[in-house]
Amino acid sequence: MRRFRSNNPVHLPGNESEAAAPARPTAALLGATLALAFLCGRLPAEEPKEPRPPNIIFILADDLGWAELGCYGNKFNETPHLDRMARQGLHFTEAYAAAPVCSPYRASFLTGQFPARHGILDYLRPNTANPLSIDHVTLAEMLKKNGYATGMIGKWHLSGYRYHGAAKEIRATDHGFDEELASEVKGVGNGANFWPYVFRTQPIRWLNIRENLLGKNEYLVDRMNHEAVRFIERNRERPFFLYLSHYATHSILNGKPAIVDKYRRKHPPGKSVRKRCYLCQDAGKQGDPGNHWAPDHNPHLAAMLESIDDGVGMILAKLKELKLDKNTLVVFSSDNGGESQVTSNSPLRGGKSSLYEGGIRVPLVVHWPGTVPAGKTCSTPTSNVDFYPTFLAAAGITPDPEQKLDGISILAQLKKPANELRKAPLFWHYPLAKPHFLGGHSGGAIRQGPWKLIEWFDTGKVELFNIEEDRGEANNLFAQRKKTSEQLLSQLRSWRKELGAKTTTAKE
Repeated sequence: MRRFRSNNPVHLPGNESEAAAPARPTAALLGATLALAFLCGRLPAEEPKEPRPPNIIFILADDLGWAELGCYGNKFNETPHLDRMARQGLHFTEAYAAAPVCSPYRASFLTGQFPARHGILDYLRPNTANPLSIDHVTLAEMLKKNGYATGMIGKWHLSGYRYHGAAKEIRATDHGFDEELASEVKGVGNGANFWPYVFRTQPIRWLNIRENLLGKNEYLVDRMNHEAVRFIERNRERPFFLYLSHYATHSILNGKPAIVDKYRRKHPPGKSVRKRCYLCQDAGKQGDPGNHWAPDHNPHLAAMLESIDDGVGMILAKLKELKLDKNTLVVFSSDNGGESQVTSNSPLRGGKSSLYEGGIRVPLVVHWPGTVPAGKTCSTPTSNVDFYPTFLAAAGITPDPEQKLDGISILAQLKKPANELRKAPLFWHYPLAKPHFLGGHSGGAIRQGPWKLIEWFDTGKVELFNIEEDRGEANNLFAQRKKTSEQLLSQLRSWRKELGAKTTTAKE
């Protein structure tokens, strides 16, 4: 059983010897001292209170591409609250996911480790026997150990599920969270985003939500936003860590009808890439008349994102109402790039499941009034493995030496975005038994300075790009920049060897 080391000495009463015990003043002497102090107009000074550690809220969208927010230049989607959050804070232009799919990202967020180290290399199947190990000292455990209330709302996806026959099911509450709300109890991604959260004819709800709070048309994103505000209210008197993990905008996309219609009127959706749509069949129609699979100007993606954005506005408003806004670090990001069947990541190349920029570059917006300067942009590369040490640094907590961290604290960079902190390279390791159904291939990558090198395991091909000059990765410079290519390829292979990471993986 893993044990935590306490950073603070524990005082046990009754251990002092009588000789060592200090003399206690008598009641008469104490009264005389207070009377004298009163007559002199002075009372003993109160000990100054230690400042309360900052609250931390991490809001994660699912499959939201780098260019989907207004503050990143999108003209179709409407994200006024996230755009305001960026104006009042900081947004990164070169933030990365540690993997191009969801489960490895989530494991990296909670462990501060690259997937090659924690071992979750691809999205977990519903019956997997390899959940995130409880041997890890997670971010939630560290914060909880140091007095934080910890809550997780939404998508977990770091375990198999008993419903699907998994040998063991490890929940968020097994990894340091006090509360786990609106989390899945079976496979996700089926588009059942309205109460009672039952997909097609299956009799079981896919979420651990047992009561309706928002009426017969309760929408999942709205419910999660509602639960987030309730969590903040419940824990206003103590520092808290809230992980709000949305299922949106993962396909099958399914937004609220009125908002979907608004976006249809705003711009005609692109032609669907699918001829078969389960949600449409359930409604008695064939094909995709609801535009769930439109690859551009998708009204469902825009509607789901608007609902997420509404929740960001609710959270920021609640923090201000409770006078917690200046002592709360709020971070918004996505777990990987957008799915190319329902959106475009242009000008970036590729999408979800790919090691090209469209699969791993994500939005990152940070808000902390009075600590993070307003209206700033940062172009220094960062990865989601950096959140673990950064959040601990913000809370004044020393990491547990038993948890090996690959990330670095970027707290100083949040406070002064012009600081160039990252000198060490970023790594990706994504071995696949066969190509991903969205088109991604088995490979590994390294990013250092302006250079990014990708080694494709299935073909042996190596590509080198200057990301600062060619963010669309159109020009492979491997042949022209041999010295740089050899150096980066050697680093990438040495890193894999050090971690014992294999370039092939068995089909799960």
